[in-house]
Amino acid sequence: MTAPATAPDGDGGGTDVVLAFRDVDKTFRSGNRTVPALRGASLEVRRGRVTGLIGPDGAGKTTLMRITAGLLVPDAGTVTVLGMDAARDSLAVQAALGYMPQRFGLYEDLTVQENLDLYARLQGVSDADRAPRYAELTRMTGLGAFTARLAGHLSGGMKQKLGLACTLVRPPRLLLLDEPTVGVDPVSRRELWAIVYRLVREQGMSVLLSTAYLDEAERCDDVILIHEGRVFGHGPPQRFTEPMGGRTYAVSVPEAMKKRTLQERLADAPGVVDAVIQGEHVRLVLQEGEVPEAGRLLPGLDGIAIEPVAPRFEDSFIATLHEGAGEAAPARSAAPIAAAAPGADGTVIAVHGLQRRFGDFYAVRNLSFDVHRGEVFGLLGANGAGKSTTFRMLCGLLPPSGGELRVAGVDLRTAAAEARARIGYMSQKFSLYGNLSVGENLAFFASAYGLRGRRRRERIDWALAGFELAAVRAAPSGELPLGFKQRLALACALMHEPQILFLDEPTSGVDPLARRAFWRRINTLAEAGVTVLVTTHFMEEAEYCDRLVIMAAGEILALGTPREIKARAHAAGHAEPTMEDAFIRLIEAHERAAEAAA
Repeated sequence: MTAPATAPDGDGGGTDVVLAFRDVDKTFRSGNRTVPALRGASLEVRRGRVTGLIGPDGAGKTTLMRITAGLLVPDAGTVTVLGMDAARDSLAVQAALGYMPQRFGLYEDLTVQENLDLYARLQGVSDADRAPRYAELTRMTGLGAFTARLAGHLSGGMKQKLGLACTLVRPPRLLLLDEPTVGVDPVSRRELWAIVYRLVREQGMSVLLSTAYLDEAERCDDVILIHEGRVFGHGPPQRFTEPMGGRTYAVSVPEAMKKRTLQERLADAPGVVDAVIQGEHVRLVLQEGEVPEAGRLLPGLDGIAIEPVAPRFEDSFIATLHEGAGEAAPARSAAPIAAAAPGADGTVIAVHGLQRRFGDFYAVRNLSFDVHRGEVFGLLGANGAGKSTTFRMLCGLLPPSGGELRVAGVDLRTAAAEARARIGYMSQKFSLYGNLSVGENLAFFASAYGLRGRRRRERIDWALAGFELAAVRAAPSGELPLGFKQRLALACALMHEPQILFLDEPTSGVDPLARRAFWRRINTLAEAGVTVLVTTHFMEEAEYCDRLVIMAAGEILALGTPREIKARAHAAGHAEPTMEDAFIRLIEAHERAAEAAA
């Protein structure tokens, strides 16, 4: 199924059209390779609307944004922005629009106010106009109480809001946002969207926004679906979801089977396009014309319940790429067999009264939990909750200020190096060597973990095959699309067959296809006995965890299974609360309690 693409009309200079691409091509060269980024792209963005730019990693979204902003020149075709030619009149275009790239250039050693002042000067905002504009922006973003704080000391969500405020110091007619909600928690994500809606509603601004969160596509007035540089569909979100009627179902089985196990079996069943965990069931997308028969989907299993559910944009996105664009469903990959050394009760990680102070500030306070062999354990929390600090202590990278920590049977306070030999760590940011090729990174990490000779060659071959990296073995890792970088980083973390795997927001910014492939690999590892600790801001991914904690201000607000934590939101009147409902309810209750105690 491919959503019908609408042919753009008009010449791009009409009163209702603020951006028009006409048959645009753009190609890059990387060494001896030619990489097409846009191929015959034609699209329109209309005035006073939020248009979502959706596509997998490497689809051409950022290239399209940069061409719109006059930062790149197309090889062929025309681009008209606010009635101006983006290539010929690039300076005028840049003066009329606002552009917030993925890595917005905040100066972390400057305060919030100093960053605003700097961008006001760069954008030519007069001294007389600054004060009222600052007041409006800080009120809109909630930064009014933090103007004296260094930008480097802000949480991830607050940094994104400051970046948006700096972009808006001079009100633009067209606002370009390149994945503005990547790496921020659900509360901050909701606040950023409220700001975008307000800009459109109150100021008549036009917004082109790319995102890796497909639920955000349904919040847009229009959606442009792009893949491998080509526009595959263009129109309102319902245009994509309506053709999916009769193809989406919820499957559940008796509680004895883990949801992850059910998902894996359904993903490999005949006629299945997509299978993802959603709440207490697995959501299925079937091939067109397929009938969901329990005996065919799950042979030999009793107590199967299959119910039709309404389609959503993500179903259409996956089906479009799977069927129309020829993308294969993510395969289950081979995993190393772990020989973990749990305690007598199966405990692999034991945390009791853990604390970490920075001067008088407690980043982590009195954390206590246990993690068992083969368990997928999640750490969730708002930006600045202390998740990454906890991770660094568990990995032996940061000494605790107090409490007890045992990992793989080793006391981290006395034998951190011994524990680190038994764990793999994948950081939130790509931390490999960008100037080394994929093969050179694999060889370096194999050697760093002490692998030699035949064993080293076997593990490198395993990584190239199991993570589908052979085709890019000679490519510089820094030039890879984000999904490939993620695969390479995970392969390097697993090179020495660790017993425990730490994943710090591993899918941040990665498209849904890459996320599915990633979690199939994690499921395989857990089934093989590898213990997995993961932080994530994707609340649907929290459903993959056996148990999880939700943190705020360095403390645990909730600990339990996803079902147990969602039950807390049940009391708030939600018939079927999602993990996001529960997360927001817990965080907001904690903030109210903190305000009352202040």
